[in-house]
Amino acid sequence: MNKYFATVARGLETIAAQELETLGAKNVNPDFTGVHFTGDQELLYKVNLWGRTFFRVLMVIGEIKAHNAEQLYQSTQNIHWDEFIEPNNTIAVKCTGKNNNLNHTHFTALQIKNAIVDQQQSQTGERSNIDVENPDLLINAHIRENLCILSLDSSGYSLHKRGYRPAMGLAPLKETLAAALLKMAEWEPSLAFCDPLCGSGILPIEATLIGLNIAPGLFSQSLGFERWRDFDQGLWESLLQEATNSELSALKAPISGSDSDPEIIQQARYNAKACGVEHQVKFACRELAEIEAPADSGVIICNPPYGIRLGDVQELAALYKLLGDVFKQRFKGWNAYVLTGNKELAKKVGLRASRRIPVYNGTLPCTLLKYELY
Repeated sequence: MNKYFATVARGLETIAAQELETLGAKNVNPDFTGVHFTGDQELLYKVNLWGRTFFRVLMVIGEIKAHNAEQLYQSTQNIHWDEFIEPNNTIAVKCTGKNNNLNHTHFTALQIKNAIVDQQQSQTGERSNIDVENPDLLINAHIRENLCILSLDSSGYSLHKRGYRPAMGLAPLKETLAAALLKMAEWEPSLAFCDPLCGSGILPIEATLIGLNIAPGLFSQSLGFERWRDFDQGLWESLLQEATNSELSALKAPISGSDSDPEIIQQARYNAKACGVEHQVKFACRELAEIEAPADSGVIICNPPYGIRLGDVQELAALYKLLGDVFKQRFKGWNAYVLTGNKELAKKVGLRASRRIPVYNGTLPCTLLKYELY
């Protein structure tokens, strides 16, 4: 059993832990912006293939002493790096955290890199080159007090980049946050879903992928572990085939999104086509005041502007009021959720929230407000 750490957005640790348990992870333990867990190689591949709320999945290879630069260098050299990399492979080292003596992440990363290539040089007369853009082995170092946790990045890039979204609106949600919001809203594929302010379509598309049981990793570029020395190509190909075979051909309930901007809706349709679900999810160019419920019950989630990056607060007050009116008049029997980073604007919805869930949208502290519409 290997030790792993999945990095997540702040505030999504519990949601990510639940997802890991569903995937079969053991010893799941949420931490700040991440989740510790254990499992075998197959689990590592599955988490990268099926994970919807994670950024990166790290495999821990050592926790070493790192009181200062010299001790960090010596401790790094005690690891048998030839188990993980050959001199003809490229590497990169990324560092987070600090202590009193190691307080510059670039310098810390340089010490670790030097220790690795010096070990290679002494053993083989050759050394790995550095490739910060697309290395064969991406090494993650985290300094915490006088220790350094060294890990290998099995993902190689942030998994929120599903690969289906070349077209983005002005203030897009990350795919990982969209998937987490669907979980927070207790949406299930048997329920209708609607986003009346859908922008480039990320919430409806993520709902569609879940509804059709499509693994997000199927859209990925090459993952980091595919360049590891112990990469099991047969196992990976069998998991990919299994994921493809498990896809559903049709949604159980309608999923739709709308926006008043025709160019934005065109982006949403482009993104849906990029992941092959353009005939499943329905997008319409429609003013908010014209929205009609696509079913007798279901879940609405929307992410209106907050007045921080987009629009003006006074102008947006009318939008929030209209949102509340549309919910009340057109969506009886539904549960509606509004993600907002502005408490004053939230009051303009004019409905009593039955739940207030703290959420971070990037670095912005927000609240996901639930309205039960009867």
